[in-house]
Amino acid sequence: MDDVGQSYDLVVVGGGINGVGIARDAAGQGLSVLLCEKDDLASHTSSWSSKLLHGGLRYLEYYEFRLVREALIEREVLLRAAPHLVKPMRFVLPHSPEQRPRWLIRIGLALYDNLGGRKILPPSAAVDLRRGPMGGPLKRAYPQGFVYSDAWVDDSRLVVLNALAAAEHGADIRTRTACTGAARDPDGWRVTLTDQRTGSSSVVGARAVVNAAGPWVSRFIDQGLGIATTHGVRLVKGSHVVIPALYDGDHAYIMQNDDKRIIFAIPYQDGQLTIIGTTDLAYEGDPGEARIDDDEVAYLLAVVNRYFVRQTTPDDIVWSYSGVRPLYDDASGNPSAVTRDYVFDLDSGEGRPPLLSVFGGKLTTYRKLAEHALAKLAPALGTEAKTWTAGAALPGGDVDDADFDAFLAAQRNRYRWLPLPMARRLAHAYGTRIDCVLGDARGLDDLGELLGGNLYARELDYLVREEWAVTADDVLWRRTKLGLSLDDAAQARVRAWLAKNEPAAGEAAATP
Repeated sequence: MDDVGQSYDLVVVGGGINGVGIARDAAGQGLSVLLCEKDDLASHTSSWSSKLLHGGLRYLEYYEFRLVREALIEREVLLRAAPHLVKPMRFVLPHSPEQRPRWLIRIGLALYDNLGGRKILPPSAAVDLRRGPMGGPLKRAYPQGFVYSDAWVDDSRLVVLNALAAAEHGADIRTRTACTGAARDPDGWRVTLTDQRTGSSSVVGARAVVNAAGPWVSRFIDQGLGIATTHGVRLVKGSHVVIPALYDGDHAYIMQNDDKRIIFAIPYQDGQLTIIGTTDLAYEGDPGEARIDDDEVAYLLAVVNRYFVRQTTPDDIVWSYSGVRPLYDDASGNPSAVTRDYVFDLDSGEGRPPLLSVFGGKLTTYRKLAEHALAKLAPALGTEAKTWTAGAALPGGDVDDADFDAFLAAQRNRYRWLPLPMARRLAHAYGTRIDCVLGDARGLDDLGELLGGNLYARELDYLVREEWAVTADDVLWRRTKLGLSLDDAAQARVRAWLAKNEPAAGEAAATP
């Protein structure tokens, strides 16, 4: 491999949640790792979720007991690993007798309470919706219901934190770098990487390649590698709409529909907005071009309007988003019934350097998926897989006793000059890394230019220097969600600042 530059134990293709999770786990085990992503981290499926870490209550109806148990366990692992980013949430399930009988829901919730060995979150309970604030926004046709627990997460920041953790363990994270080809030879893989900003290409070596390309997993096998596989991916589009707060409170609602699907209404942005989703539609187009359509809008609003007193129209929508889930193709005829479990395709043996392709998976189980991926690769690499991430905090998550409220109070006392909304936002986004953002600042005047809202130049500098941010979308829609609150003039100032201060193409955008 005379033309090969640096060599790695592992090259991971794909900067979504599965790719960064695998990179973090591998780097923490002492393997040399390169992760490449053709766009920005979390720029596709991993930033277009319902923002939930949940076991998947409805998956019990499809007998996905192993998946649900694993997800319920992982939900609590992540509550401890990133208490600044992951928060408990109560879900209200109004009972609709024509959908599922009460006894069936009680059994399902009892199983949900106990299947994962719940320790942190409170149990489920029946609730009289005629009394108390939870039933206030609902129509009188739903006097009874249930409450249970799950968790909320900022999905795109979860991806970034795993990439940061991987980098802290020595991984080479390259965003806007496509894997444009890979070939086996007797010494391993020759992997061609192309910088999407300059068009320049380079070749690195690898003992193994992990294909975590999400919706593009099959395309990468077919076109990038020219390898046949018996596994396929099923693309399913999920769309959400965001409206001004539909109700008061920090609880969510889960609503049953006639087609046996469920729709969530989830408080968002400190309760100022409500997310409504999601749909499940077979998708055949370019995964990067998925958009909500009028039928999906009508579907989501019909469900919400069936349950809530306040009626919602398309004019109320302030934002919408769609993502394509790369589910493992289990030949199910109903997109909602396609398994959310993950499947690995390991191509190795007979002296061939290994290729591990990841099909399916869900946000909640990404850490366990990574553990299983490294265990699959260990024999082919001649290593012994070590499990270490279950008790490890994510960057910024080393909060005492995983008590975010106490942490926020301490930061407010420490940075008395920070306005409360700004202190809360920074504490949630960065946790104990808030020091890395604020540095030696002793007042707002030390934070540089005010771009808009409570976004200052010092935070932008941190995001470029440490978190691979390059464009305004990287900042406004992935590392923060300030795109929802900053006006056009403020967003233009963000773009102008980045144009003056972004790293040169090909230059490392973050340092471990």
